[in-house]
Order: sequence, then structure tokens, then C-alpha cells
Amino acid sequence: MARKNASNIAEDELEAAPEASSSARRFEDGPLDGTLFDVEDEAESPFLRGQKRVPVRRSALPRKTLDRVKTLLVVLLVAGVIGLLVVTLYRYVTRSWRFQIDSSENIELQGAHNVSRTQVLDVFSSDIDRNVFFVPLDERKKQLQAVPWIESASVMRLLPNRLTVVVSERTPVAFVEVNSHIALIDAHGVIMEMPAGQPAAGGNYSFPVIVGMTDEEPLSTRAARMKIYERLIHELDSGGTNYSRNLSDVDLNDPEDVKATIADPQGAVLVHLGSTNFLEHFQTYVSHVQEWRTQFQPLKSVDLRYQHQVIVNPDEVSEAPQPSAPSSEASTAPPKPAKHRPAARSKAKSQN
Repeated sequence: MARKNASNIAEDELEAAPEASSSARRFEDGPLDGTLFDVEDEAESPFLRGQKRVPVRRSALPRKTLDRVKTLLVVLLVAGVIGLLVVTLYRYVTRSWRFQIDSSENIELQGAHNVSRTQVLDVFSSDIDRNVFFVPLDERKKQLQAVPWIESASVMRLLPNRLTVVVSERTPVAFVEVNSHIALIDAHGVIMEMPAGQPAAGGNYSFPVIVGMTDEEPLSTRAARMKIYERLIHELDSGGTNYSRNLSDVDLNDPEDVKATIADPQGAVLVHLGSTNFLEHFQTYVSHVQEWRTQFQPLKSVDLRYQHQVIVNPDEVSEAPQPSAPSSEASTAPPKPAKHRPAARSKAKSQN
């Protein structure tokens, strides 16, 4: 029995020896073959060992934050490119000779009839040879509106190197005597010199002359007087009567006593029209002027300010003015002899 077991063991060892030698040869063939062998051996094992986990390197920033940073970098890059383009364009338009106003021929004037081109170009004299983008448009607009004839103005750039000036001129409504010469005046009291090339007599204009006004008065004072003048002209011309064409000059110094000189072939007459009812007072004058001329020679002035009575020649100088035909409304002072023809009162208004 012992021999049998020993023989059996020897046989087993002999059978295992070739297998071990063949396995050793397979292992020695190379590292890859050895690895395959080990894997095959492990696959044959009923108990598998856990494979070693490979460590994964993670970023220090979360993925969402990383996306935001990338987006910000892209935006900054685009902004930088745009900024570079803007700077380049700015340097070009501010330094290039193409945008330089070469001469006054590059300044176009529109809407000017009475204001001269020379007056307008004087405002832009400092802008010649200047870049068109450096012309202060608002400042030039204010300077233009300081020119008496210009009521409003606008200044525009026309690329590459031109300016367009559009002006709206004032509308004169009367002549005015200022410093012993005749000028024009608008409804706001702005005094304007006669246009260049226009005769002193007015040329294309036909207005009364406003007297007693100076250019040293505040504009507000002249404007208030011109409102009275406009009301006077409006009332005299209402209904198509056009009585204003008979006015030679108008004195607005006293708002309570507007005086107008009437042009008449038989002699000019100064008429006191008061402060209201200008049309009614003037119609009284028109209706009775011939009658007064017959009664009072010469007829120099008429005061129509009072109700139901007219004072003839009130401005005549006399030592003791006395009405030659007193009315019931006249003063009750006792009559006194006069050296000159006295002023006379008439009941013309009550008869009208």
C-alpha cells in the first residue's frame, strides 16, 4: 500500500512537472504574456479581487463658475476689439485733413434775406481751419441769435467738412427813431438796422414811425410799448378800415395817452387817442376833422380822450388857454383874454 501511494505520488509529480515547466516557459516569454496568464488565472479563480480605482483629477473651480469665467473672457476680448476700433476711428476723424473746414465757402447759409452773410460769417470766423467736430454748435447758435435781425437759428454739421446755418429772421412792424436816425423794430421791441442796400426812407416797408424810444431802454420796456402799438394798429385796421395807413408817427411814451400824428394834405394833426377805444376815437376824428378845420385855424392837435367832448389844439402854447366854445362838460373857470389862439372844446363826440 505504501509503495502504491509512493508510486502514485511520483507519477503525479512527474505529470505536474511538465505542466509547471510549460507554465514557466509561458511566463518567461514576455511581460504581456505573463499578464495575460495572470488574468486567466484570476478569471478561473472563484474569488475575484477588487480592481484598484484610478484617481480622477478634479478642477479647483466648479464647472458652472468655469463656464462663466470663459464667457467673461470672451466678452472682454470683444470689448477690447471694439474699443480699439473706436479709438482708431476717433483718432482718424479728429486728425484727418478731410474733416477740416478749409474756408468760408464750406459754410452754407439758408433763410437770410435782411441779415448779411458777412454778419453770419463773423460768428464763425474762429472756426476756419478747425475740425468740423470741434465746432461748438450750441455756442454758435446763441451767438447768431444775438444778431438783431436773427430771431432763431440752427447749425448743423455736414460731413466731411461743411456747416449749414439756417436762420429765421425777425419781422419788423414799425419804424423807430433812435439816436436821430430811422431803424426798424419788431413786435418784441428788438431794434434792427436797415438792411444793407436799403434806403433810409424804408424802401419796401410802409410803417408809422415810433418816436420817443431809445436803444438804451430795457428790452422789457420796449416790449410793453410795442404791445400797445400792436393793439392800436389792430383796432384801427379791424373791419377792413385800414386807418393805420394814415398814421405818420406814434408816440408811446405815456401808456395812458397814445398820441398819433395823422398825415393830411391840409396839414398834419396830432391826435390824443388815450389808452382804450382807439377805433372809436379815430372815427370821431375822421367824422369831424373838416368841421374843426373850418372853426379853428390852424388845426394842430385834437384831444379825444374824454367822453362827450373834444379839445381842439390842446398843445398850443398860450398864457391862459380858454375854450372858445365851452360845453356843459367843460371847466367852469371864468374866461380870460388870451394873446394866442386858445384851445377849444367841442361837443363833437356827443353829436357823433
